[in-house]
Amino acid sequence: MSTSNSNPRPSAGPRVSAPARPPQRPGTASTTQRPANSRPALVKPAPKAKARRARLLVSKIDPWSVLKMAFLLSVALGIVTVVASIVLWTVLDFTGVFERVNSLMSDIQGSEGGGFDLKKVASLGQVASFATIIAVINVVLLTALSVLAAVLYNISATLVGGISLTLTDD
Repeated sequence: MSTSNSNPRPSAGPRVSAPARPPQRPGTASTTQRPANSRPALVKPAPKAKARRARLLVSKIDPWSVLKMAFLLSVALGIVTVVASIVLWTVLDFTGVFERVNSLMSDIQGSEGGGFDLKKVASLGQVASFATIIAVINVVLLTALSVLAAVLYNISATLVGGISLTLTDD
């Protein structure tokens, strides 16, 4: 084995080099080269990119995807309907509307009336049940009508060509 050094420079000691300077941009001058009363050069901004446009044609809507999306949205609407009816009944009960309606009805009927109790006619359970039935009917109807609308769009799109969309990239 030889002990030859693969380094081509002699090992006379560590070499010290000057610190590296970053290269200057074109159009800028260093402070030592600029005259005392001159302004620094302004850098021009890059030109704005033009907005891209894409023209698309909606020629077909998948009825299965419409069915899934319409079902989910109508279920959400049904939940909102049931919760809103329960909240509305509770607010009306806390504000005393039912008692005022009962007293108004007893004043109208007179003393010979058997008495009217609105809470018995429209209790919270009955209101929630009615709202749930309406919500289920809405889910079925909205889902079916949405699929029917998608099928009708597909039929009319084959005759007319569909809806033309222009999408832009802002």
